[in-house]
Amino acid sequence: METRREKIDTTFAGKAVLVVEDEYLVASMITDAFEDAGADIVGPVSDLRMALDLLNNERIRVDAATLDVKLGGEDVFPLAERLAEEGIPFVFLTGYECHFLPERFQGSPCLSKPFEPEEVVEALRPHLKTAAPV
Repeated sequence: METRREKIDTTFAGKAVLVVEDEYLVASMITDAFEDAGADIVGPVSDLRMALDLLNNERIRVDAATLDVKLGGEDVFPLAERLAEEGIPFVFLTGYECHFLPERFQGSPCLSKPFEPEEVVEALRPHLKTAAPV
């Protein structure tokens, strides 16, 4: 009798995901969802300067990121620009409608709050460079 092996999704296995979110509960839920998907978490961080410092640190690898659009009143777009320049995929998370993003980022993955943490994982999944499922 032949058995079928279910393919295991390894999209986030060993990938480092930077979580940039200034609301503790939201950051915690996003972190849990990515850890459940097999990712390693960088952060979470709650301010733009700290996020940029992590990205500039040569000892810290970032493969993908979640970006809260407003961090204590500060826009996250300078970080998004850096990530885009480096080819690192990201998803915007916002309390506003996604069509309010600057024109430069209109095609970027974006979720309006409230959302389920798993939706954030699914929004990034197709943009992450991966190995084939096992």
